[in-house]
Amino acid sequence: MPKVSVIIPTFNRAEFLHSAITSVLNQTFQDFEVIVVDDASKDDTREVVARFHDSRIKYLYRETNGGEARARNTGILNSHGQYIAFLDDDDEWLPEKLSLQVDLLEHSIPKIGVVYTGYSVIDKISNKTLSQRIPIRKGEVYSYLMRENIIGAPSTVLLRRECIEQVGLFDKNIAYGLDYDFWIRISKCFHFDFIETGLVRYYIHENRLSNDPEIILRGFQDMMNKYGKDIIFKNKGLRNKFLSAGVLFCYKGDTRNGLRCFLYAIKVNPLEARNYFNLGCSLLGAKNFRRMKSLKDKFLLPFRGNSRMPSKK
Repeated sequence: MPKVSVIIPTFNRAEFLHSAITSVLNQTFQDFEVIVVDDASKDDTREVVARFHDSRIKYLYRETNGGEARARNTGILNSHGQYIAFLDDDDEWLPEKLSLQVDLLEHSIPKIGVVYTGYSVIDKISNKTLSQRIPIRKGEVYSYLMRENIIGAPSTVLLRRECIEQVGLFDKNIAYGLDYDFWIRISKCFHFDFIETGLVRYYIHENRLSNDPEIILRGFQDMMNKYGKDIIFKNKGLRNKFLSAGVLFCYKGDTRNGLRCFLYAIKVNPLEARNYFNLGCSLLGAKNFRRMKSLKDKFLLPFRGNSRMPSKK
């Protein structure tokens, strides 16, 4: 039985998958299995996996695209490791990632169910590091998670199998933010710890779920149905997602839905000036919206530095 099961869900990202798998095989800790769950890809994902001649790699193909939760759950249900790690198909691990996390869990009390790490946010095209995320919360983190997703990317996490046995699998009824929901549920039963070092390369690119405003809005509704509307009002990160969804709608030419998002953003976050600016721009039409945003970025970004953290999943 392997010590660690590495779950890699993938869908039409063959161009990224090779690097993700390679980063697992290059780990200094080698007692693992890799389970690649292909969620009905139409590209050459199968061929990419077949190029690796390593018996530790298991390829599972889903005939019908079922979404992120079903793909992750398929991997978990076919895994055998004492610990479970997640790696998104467009991310990469640094070589010491598993070694440091396994060592910390092996020397922790059973109440510590999850170890996560810092990570670097990197532009996929330029390979430029946009920002660094360093964890600061450990122990009982439920109260912090209800205000903000302090864990971040699933690729940073290693957890005990007992966590899943106690709280269940990923919730397939959540369209967007299902990893966040998963961390919340686990935090009700287990404590968290972290490795402060950035051990994951988290890539930003165009082919990501957070570029689809419809999925974002569906995810918000799913989270509100599960946790109540209070989670939106208390959670700054979720409140700002309405603004992000509105901007995406407007860039895609759908100012009607963009306006709807900005109005809701104002409702849940009335003191945020950006909500009103974007609302006003959306009333000018899609073409002028893009023009106004371009002018704002041109004149303001030089003074803001690297304060913005783009999201991906």
